[in-house]
Amino acid sequence: MTDIITLGELLIDFTACGKNENGQRLFVQNPGGAPANVAVAVARLGGKAAFIGKVGDDMHGRFLAETLKENNVNCNSLILDKDFFTTLAFVDVRADGEREFSFARKHGADKMLSPDDVPVEKIKGSKIFHFGSVSLTDGPSRSATLFAAEYAKNNGVTVAYDPNYRASLWESEEAAIKQMQNALKLADLVKISDEETILLTGEKDFAKAAERIIESGAKIAVVTLGKDGAYVCTKDGGAQVDGFNVTAVDCTGAGDSFWGAFLLKVAQSGKKPEEISLDELKDFAHFANAAASFCVERNGAIPSLPTIKDIEKRL
Repeated sequence: MTDIITLGELLIDFTACGKNENGQRLFVQNPGGAPANVAVAVARLGGKAAFIGKVGDDMHGRFLAETLKENNVNCNSLILDKDFFTTLAFVDVRADGEREFSFARKHGADKMLSPDDVPVEKIKGSKIFHFGSVSLTDGPSRSATLFAAEYAKNNGVTVAYDPNYRASLWESEEAAIKQMQNALKLADLVKISDEETILLTGEKDFAKAAERIIESGAKIAVVTLGKDGAYVCTKDGGAQVDGFNVTAVDCTGAGDSFWGAFLLKVAQSGKKPEEISLDELKDFAHFANAAASFCVERNGAIPSLPTIKDIEKRL
């Protein structure tokens, strides 16, 4: 059985990496896309991961497909489409490791995934189905995402959701809030960053934001807090788990590294989300914090995701 199957965007992150001798900016081609990052994070840690999505049948799409295969992610449900190009994201990294994104996605292949493209039997054969909010920005991928999440929930598969907000991909903040909040009702596990607490819940305080997510129907809520670690919450209460003291070079993929590690622990527990104790979740978050801390020390998303040996050394 697959531990985690993810659905959504697989794209190229062209990450800024200085200038050439003529003063022109240089960008490195990195594989990325949050759900794909999560799948690779799981596979790197020894879990069984699969990915559902669409890329262009072009030089970038073939590179991305090969990257997933090289990282032991089952990509039998990755479609290479000749009619659309692979989505590109240009990433500028600030001195503190935080990022600014610019997307080339108007007719990007990832948006063209339809409900008919969703392999329901593969979802049914997985412990956890995970999706994000980027695939909710437009149709037909919005319909495909909601269809897949509803199918998973109706067939006893745990549903995980990371509403990672990218302002430039939405027509308005109001539209983003509506769609991202609408998807909350389908999720058993939800991860948000401290930057998304107000947007998703109206609460500035991360502990209160986590409580609001539990009230929306989730069994487990996690708020990632950057260098301060993470906050985990259930109906029985919440707790903050400290992060690791490292020097951040590039935060791209850090949240995905955390979430992949956390979800794998949930899958390996063999328990339903509501059966997992707060103490167990604190241990899962400690493990996931180690994964994220390793990721930020290197450039790029997928290239910087840790192996189980990397985390064991850090722990």
